[in-house]
Amino acid sequence: MDRILIVDDDRSTRELLSMHLEERGYGVVSAGTGAEGFRLAEETSPSAIILDMRLPDGSGIDLIPELKKRAAETPVLMITAHHDMATTILAMKAGAFDYIHKPIDIEALDVALDRALEVYRLSRGTDFLSVEPARTIGIDDLVGSSPAMQQLFKDVGRVAASRATVLIQGESGTGKELIARVIHSYSAGTKPFIGINCSAIVDTLLESELFGHEKGAFTGAVAAKPGKFELAEDGSIFLDEIGELSQNLQAKLLRVLQERELERVGGVKRIPVRARILAATNRDLEQEVRAGRFREDLYQRLKVVTLAIPPLRERREDIPPLVEHLLRKINQRLHKNLRRVPRETLEKLMARPWPGNVRELENVLTRAAVLSQGDMLQEQHLLEAARPDPGRPGPPAQPQPGSDRVPTLDEVERAHIERVFAMTKGHKGRACRLLGISRPTLERKLKRYGLLRTNGPEE
Repeated sequence: MDRILIVDDDRSTRELLSMHLEERGYGVVSAGTGAEGFRLAEETSPSAIILDMRLPDGSGIDLIPELKKRAAETPVLMITAHHDMATTILAMKAGAFDYIHKPIDIEALDVALDRALEVYRLSRGTDFLSVEPARTIGIDDLVGSSPAMQQLFKDVGRVAASRATVLIQGESGTGKELIARVIHSYSAGTKPFIGINCSAIVDTLLESELFGHEKGAFTGAVAAKPGKFELAEDGSIFLDEIGELSQNLQAKLLRVLQERELERVGGVKRIPVRARILAATNRDLEQEVRAGRFREDLYQRLKVVTLAIPPLRERREDIPPLVEHLLRKINQRLHKNLRRVPRETLEKLMARPWPGNVRELENVLTRAAVLSQGDMLQEQHLLEAARPDPGRPGPPAQPQPGSDRVPTLDEVERAHIERVFAMTKGHKGRACRLLGISRPTLERKLKRYGLLRTNGPEE
């Protein structure tokens, strides 16, 4: 039988709550002061504690840490007549499981108590994924025991032994930059690793960022500036989202790859390029070549070695070790001490499609870690974090039954952008946030798909 400890200085409240909880089949003990509550918490090992905010010998918020020491796994439900935001925040920060206002809504109390007891029972179980104590996490901490990832690790090892150009392909969130950093770490060591996102900078600035510029090359160029290729020296340059490069910049990059030399914007001096080129894309560049949007000669130069990172949905067996690894990182970053994940929670995580891949998994775990209390990751927060945002557009429409034609990726993307623009009434700033892309990338896609006629608000 679950035992509930009530700590409240109001006798009538204690009696009313005791009667209600006993009718529900719980054992009940009660105290009128914090000191008596401490004693009963140690003697009776309650499954949950209902704690009043104001007690004769102290504030309920101040008592929570001591109660947690005496009954470590026991969730505390705070009850108070205060409705202000500051008190609520302080109570939850101190470790309260939930916060219930007076006059007490019995139905709300029952719901909160049921949730608290479920967490308590899970915390007392034995079927957990255990997260080892924090250790130093390096960039080479690639995680995965699936056959696809083991093959990828072997390929990375082979690639690291050379200076060949590498094209890394994979969906958003799969860890393309991490792979690039691992290759650099094992092949160039402490030499510079310079990364640039080709989709995040407008073309007029991207050329200068990549190749540098001379003083007076354009308005505002008050001094000469080396580009990313020069800054990389004999280390590595990582060109992320290379599929978003304009045709003009594709031609200039091709020349650099062919001649291993560059000229700064506004300059005439030829500067040797010694850096290793690592490129990444979430696009199918072969299809982009066929569509005439990506130069075939540049594609051939880039794909000397191609590495494909599998999406998370194709390697679900890697989710448990990934959860353990990511929670270690999150514990370090947020100063948390989450050490256990119930097995049934893991199974639910493994069943999700994870369209955002490892990045989405890490975001969900981070949010849940912030909201969870104690050392156990609580399922309710994982499910809340993973719930679809109602403000986001739904998935693209599927082909009609009986239809043999499947829309191309470009058709699906164009329809998706149109749908987002309809939702935001043409607001480009909100559209960028919903689509998860930068403003320059949005402008290029609008031009590509002939959607520039949409003249909505800018921000």
